[in-house]
Amino acid sequence: MAARGSRRAQPSRIGIALAGGGPLGGIYEIGALAALADSLEGINLNDLDVYVGVSSGSFVAAGLANGITPLEMVRMFIESEDAREPFDPAILVRPAFREYLSRAATVPPLLLASLKQFLTRPGSQDLLVAFQRLSKAIPTGVFNNADMERFLRRTFSAPGRTNDFRRLERKLFLVATDLDSGLAVEFGAPGADDVPISRAVQASAALPGLFPPVRINGRYYVDGALIKTLHASVALREGAGLVLCINPLVPFNDRTSDKRVGARRLIDGGLPVVLSQTFRAIIHSRMQAGLAKYEQEFPGREVILFEPRGDDADMFFTNIFSYAGRRRLCEHAYQRTRSEILARRRELAPALARHGIRLNLRVLQDEDLNLVRPSVRSRSMRSTAALDTAARLADGLDDLEHWLRVHGLGLA
Repeated sequence: MAARGSRRAQPSRIGIALAGGGPLGGIYEIGALAALADSLEGINLNDLDVYVGVSSGSFVAAGLANGITPLEMVRMFIESEDAREPFDPAILVRPAFREYLSRAATVPPLLLASLKQFLTRPGSQDLLVAFQRLSKAIPTGVFNNADMERFLRRTFSAPGRTNDFRRLERKLFLVATDLDSGLAVEFGAPGADDVPISRAVQASAALPGLFPPVRINGRYYVDGALIKTLHASVALREGAGLVLCINPLVPFNDRTSDKRVGARRLIDGGLPVVLSQTFRAIIHSRMQAGLAKYEQEFPGREVILFEPRGDDADMFFTNIFSYAGRRRLCEHAYQRTRSEILARRRELAPALARHGIRLNLRVLQDEDLNLVRPSVRSRSMRSTAALDTAARLADGLDDLEHWLRVHGLGLA
């Protein structure tokens, strides 16, 4: 309802930094951002001074900088079966066939070279060492995220949006890691702002092992979270006095969980679950160390972090490829974030007030306020233009009703 308002009157420079976390993390961030948008007065999340995104957070940060509200992201990415710009998470797990074929083509010459070396120098090395070079034929990624880049390219090419960092009204930085140097690269910064935003998102979210490195101007880039978790320092260096941060990557702790996983243990989930827990623990520990350093490096600045609790089983075990699962997690993030803000209100209110932001206690205390609407359309209903027009009108009325409730003007 308020994608673009008048610019803020207060002098404080405000930024937002979004961490990674895969599709699950992106969904959580959208729900958390919707909670912030509804619960904080005096701030427009689409009208901040600087946006920083890493990995899946780059996906969401680029949307915010392009004027897409959290509520619109819910419609696009969560309620995608009903959206006019539907996003299908399945595009993230399409096999990287081109990578498979290019690597497969290297097997014959590699095998021939290894065999020749082994036969011409018998006894100088064992069989395993001689054929070690065949590891070069292993694909660098299982899935292909090129379809995600194409989706974002279309989305940011719509009227009122842009896929060009230089044409944005707000500063946007999407962080990736240069594979050959190991250094963080801030796409959107001077000298690295000629890259399409959609391409920068693809690079920032190219988690090694899952997605192949992304080639940009002759260099190869992978996930920006390899260097830091949040990169909130980018916003602080841009002069932000307040940086709102969302980190969805928290290790699960079944000892404090109020929702029992049952007899199942994490190890029963196999390698993906074990790797996820390990990655979360490393990322979270590193992020806490980074936040502590900000206090010394940027005195007088304020960094406020929002993240799920370690006992949040819904966050850890949701199936993002399930339509119901995505909706449930987004609503869960919305409710949990509102509850967190309410519980931390004595801490947050003074810090936010210093930047012209107030807490909307009525919204925070409204137990009946929901984000994700009941599903009212099926795929078959989109078969005619008349029904599609009616559905669009329903979308607008739903958004209007949510806006009225948030602003205390609920329908009688």
